Amino acid sequence: MLLRLFCMLGPLLTVAWGQYDYYYPHRDYSYHDGYYNQYRQGFSFQCPHGEVIRSVSSVFSKKEGSDRQWNYGCMPTPQSLGEPMECWWEEINRAGTEWYQTCSNNGLVAGFQSQYFDSVLDREWQFYCCRYSHRCPYSCWMTTEHPGHYGEDMDMALDGNGYYVRGATTTFSAVDRDRLWKFIACRMTDFDCAFQNL
Repeated sequence: MLLRLFCMLGPLLTVAWGQYDYYYPHRDYSYHDGYYNQYRQGFSFQCPHGEVIRSVSSVFSKKEGSDRQWNYGCMPTPQSLGEPMECWWEEINRAGTEWYQTCSNNGLVAGFQSQYFDSVLDREWQFYCCRYSHRCPYSCWMTTEHPGHYGEDMDMALDGNGYYVRGATTTFSAVDRDRLWKFIACRMTDFDCAFQNL
């Protein structure tokens, strides 16, 4: 009797299992497994209005074109900074080169945009920057290198204390086809000032 039941239900279960998407269960693909991009794909990320970048994390894959998937965390700015007066995309930092960039006009980093290039196995980058009133940066410093070595996962987070990401410098390894990042973090004045960096 049990054997007969199994013989009747076996083919039905086989067909049902074959139709089930067991490799990719149903989920929201707009936030790819916790990352804002798929390997070898361009992306654009902006913090919500009035927020700036607080953390950056990524995972590296040699087999996926020596590329990374990226995730970002945002934090609201304090009321003392006020609302953003203007926001803009900075100039593009080309793939395959080392670069250093801070937001112009005393801006803070509020997003990233990137495009992958198969020809160099690297990405070009742009910062999305926002200016808050006429506040000026001070007490700036660079983080340690993230990741610690080429090809490792990356996890950088500012612990608060009034510091904001203003830019970054990167080195690129033509051998490892990866970047090491140092983020530029600054405090912002509580008063308006006339100084502008260009």
